[in-house]
Amino acid sequence: MSVFQRLSMIFKSKANKALDSVEDPRETLDYSYQKQLELLQKVRRGVADVATSRKRVELQIQQLEQQSDKLQNQGKAALGQGREDLAREALTRRSGLTSQIEGLREQHANLQGEEQKLTMAAQRLQAKVDAFRTRKETIKATYTAAQAQTQISEAFSGISEEMGDVGMAVQRAEDKTAEMQARAGAVDELLASGALDDVTGTGPRDDIQSELDRMASTSGVDAELERMKLELGGGSGGSAPQQIEGGNGSREGQ
Repeated sequence: MSVFQRLSMIFKSKANKALDSVEDPRETLDYSYQKQLELLQKVRRGVADVATSRKRVELQIQQLEQQSDKLQNQGKAALGQGREDLAREALTRRSGLTSQIEGLREQHANLQGEEQKLTMAAQRLQAKVDAFRTRKETIKATYTAAQAQTQISEAFSGISEEMGDVGMAVQRAEDKTAEMQARAGAVDELLASGALDDVTGTGPRDDIQSELDRMASTSGVDAELERMKLELGGGSGGSAPQQIEGGNGSREGQ
């Protein structure tokens, strides 16, 4: 195969593929139906033309028959008057008309047969056109439904893919949310139990908190000590101060 033949085949195949992509079967069916209607119309015009010719021949036959009858009557009248010569002339002319009438009748029979054939052909063609029209509408309806179903399926497929991506994103968000909730719950439990300081080391913030706790504890001890002193001083009735003063006096005497 030569290069030009290969290029021609490639061009034809691509052109055919391009035509397939833009062709609408419904338009092709409508076009075919229109062509069939045009053909049917031509057949009907043919039938009408043959019928017209047949009718014209019938009229010619009637006219010639009328002339033939007239010549026969004229021949009889001439013969009755003793004019045999005129009677012979009338019969001679009538004989010529009879030949013409027979030829026209033969032509009329042929036209009548042709008209019947064309009429039957037109009827058969009409039946085929009607059947094609019914089939055409059925195919168009089926194609339209299939096209709509395909579009719906393609749309649903696209939605399914998008929903799949959305579902994965939602799952990731739920997993991350659950992880954060679990972590927050664990931190709350550690804070409540006081174990968070032990596991986090001794950072600057933990040292400050420890110092504050020690200060609070020392203040509490001092307050409790002062309260105990007051209780002891009030319950002894002043004996304790005398002992202290005696002790001081003895020291002074010494």
